[in-house]
Amino acid sequence: MKALSVHQPFASLIASGEKTIETRRWPTSYRGDLLIVSTLRPYRPNPGLPLGQALCVVMLYDCVPSTFDHASAACCSIYEGAWSWLLEDVRPIEPFPVRGYQRIYEVEVPEGVLCESL
Repeated sequence: MKALSVHQPFASLIASGEKTIETRRWPTSYRGDLLIVSTLRPYRPNPGLPLGQALCVVMLYDCVPSTFDHASAACCSIYEGAWSWLLEDVRPIEPFPVRGYQRIYEVEVPEGVLCESL
């Protein structure tokens, strides 16, 4: 499955459905299911948030140049050159450890982790 590493607390905000836009400095042509993985190093220390684990699956349905209107859904300030990755359909999973990488990468998902709807 395609995966994307996201720093905490943003990975948990995506998993909870509060963050529906992920911003990156690069666009992607990929559309489809995306496993959200929390990085080992958080953006801001926040005890209790999982690190180095797959947290959920989302549908990446579009990627567009960021606008200031995206800031609320992205849970961050919009910066010059940012791309907005538009996310929907958050699906919980049984968390499992994942070694993260940069960009989009492949993860072998253990049997029984994904919800039946996937």
